[in-house]
Amino acid sequence: MPQHDIDRFRRRCGQFRWLAVVMVIGVGAILALFGVFYPIGWALTFKSHRLAPNALSVIAWSLPAVCYLFGVWSIGQALGEVSKGRLLQAALPGAMRKVGISLGIGGVISVFVVTNLMRLAGQTKGGYLNFDVAGMTLGMIGGALFLLGRVMDQALAAQAELDEMI
Repeated sequence: MPQHDIDRFRRRCGQFRWLAVVMVIGVGAILALFGVFYPIGWALTFKSHRLAPNALSVIAWSLPAVCYLFGVWSIGQALGEVSKGRLLQAALPGAMRKVGISLGIGGVISVFVVTNLMRLAGQTKGGYLNFDVAGMTLGMIGGALFLLGRVMDQALAAQAELDEMI
């Protein structure tokens, strides 16, 4: 691969890193503002406190998003390292494991935890499982990314061992 293509790839990795930072900060700020102002606005608009959201319901609603944002942050961090000259093969396995864990945990929280915390908060009634196809899919993809990251770590270790023999 020509050097100008490598430089362009590293430059784009750096740009993606900043895009990930902007996304995490922007969405995180929106989540934080929503957690602060939504219950206040609800209380001012609807004088009934019977179904007013409480802190537990707002936290439960935003937990999967926090996990997904950690995954975005991990991808941005890995691509930032690549933009500074680290080899893609060295940065990718750790990022895949982190993203896999964050997607997997976010998916499990979305399917099992959110609905039960909302029941505890008195915000909803019904089952113990939220049939959230997107959450289930993200959880499965997260598990697969985690396993692929481990396989890549083992492949890099085997490659290093073979390189020592040569």
